Amino acid sequence: MAKEHSFDITAKIDLQNFKNAINLVDREVANRYDFKGTTYEVTFKEKEKALILVASSDNKLDALKDIVISKFLKQGLSSKVLDELRVEDASGGTRKATFKVVDYIESKEAKKITADIKKLKLKVTAQIEGDSIRVKGKNLDDLQKVMREIRSGEWEAPLTFENMR
Repeated sequence: MAKEHSFDITAKIDLQNFKNAINLVDREVANRYDFKGTTYEVTFKEKEKALILVASSDNKLDALKDIVISKFLKQGLSSKVLDELRVEDASGGTRKATFKVVDYIESKEAKKITADIKKLKLKVTAQIEGDSIRVKGKNLDDLQKVMREIRSGEWEAPLTFENMR
């Protein structure tokens, strides 16, 4: 009797790596010449799952966002972790950008992922379970092909693969 193997496709982020990246951003911006004497702020609201960036101008806000994304990539996080909600004026003539932290797969995208897995015509099953997708199959090679195909696609959520059994 062959054993069935499985893995989960999720969009969970490592919160410790996320916080480390935010701390590294704060340290780098404090040492950068182009930010000397200017107002900036990087705030992570864990309960609301929001990241707020405040800078003195639009150019500084863009530079701050670039620093955040580069630190995320160095910590092994995807740049898709952040979804920009709005950019607005803040107090003191500053600009404020609010980002939503994406750590889930929306149901519409989950359905598209399962449909793409079925189109591969491999002997695997994909099933949506809460905020993850469980992929099962008897052949490990088929599961690895599914992983390769999903990685090569363009998805809005930062997909990760977990619990390979």
